[in-house]
Amino acid sequence: MIEEQSAGGYEVELALKGRKAIVTGGSRGLGKAIARALAREGVDLALVARGRQALEETAGAIAAEFGVRVHPVACDVRSREAVDAMAREAVDALGGVDILVSSASDPGGSPTATGPIESVVDEDLIADFDTKYVGALRCARAVLPHMQKAGWGRIVMISGGNARRPGNLSGGARNAAMVHLSRTLARQFGRDGITVNCIHPGRTRTERTPGQLAARAAELGITPEEVERREFAEGSPRANAIGRMVDACEIAEVVTFLASDQARVVTGELISPNGGDGDWVYY
Repeated sequence: MIEEQSAGGYEVELALKGRKAIVTGGSRGLGKAIARALAREGVDLALVARGRQALEETAGAIAAEFGVRVHPVACDVRSREAVDAMAREAVDALGGVDILVSSASDPGGSPTATGPIESVVDEDLIADFDTKYVGALRCARAVLPHMQKAGWGRIVMISGGNARRPGNLSGGARNAAMVHLSRTLARQFGRDGITVNCIHPGRTRTERTPGQLAARAAELGITPEEVERREFAEGSPRANAIGRMVDACEIAEVVTFLASDQARVVTGELISPNGGDGDWVYY
């Protein structure tokens, strides 16, 4: 509901406290930022990633900061058996599952799967697709019966802007396929009280960004700050409408809204919180 504030403004009550979420790719980057945003709203979490050490460190830090339950589950989403076991463990640990955020991927895709076409290694492209697209399908399939039983559910799939632009064969294919999967599931499960949406982030600041900027700065002999300024300056091929890089926490806020009661009529949609990226070719 929308509550009127004494100052005359309004604030949105997301009604997420006590909900239970699985976040894949949750140990770092955008997945970690999303997990923190959900935890801030009182959501209990099952964090999923392949690397157990980083997963446990992130889970412990989020639990300590926000006072919610955070259960780490090491899982490779390329295995249906592993995903099904992960979902069972998460449901047992949390007492159910209301929200799934599918953020597991190799950022940018495998270098040997992205093109040009004559250099693509088939096996790497298939492995990349298996992780992001089929992994998301496996996770959705594992949690949907629980959401159907409860009559309520939210699924948010993290895709990416490569679906909109030519060049990255693996990233483009897997991301465009995520849009189709989201819309298909939205239509199939909408009458069960379940919404399914897809997010296209653009260039996003995560904990990896300072190192990337520093490496580029060293190549050019300028500061990291100047690298970023040039990339987002008016007329730059990488510039967006707001003239700056979007932070992972800003993407996480959009995901948190989509996971809430307030987004009950938003389903089957592709949402692009990318600061107005200039490559507006829609799929």
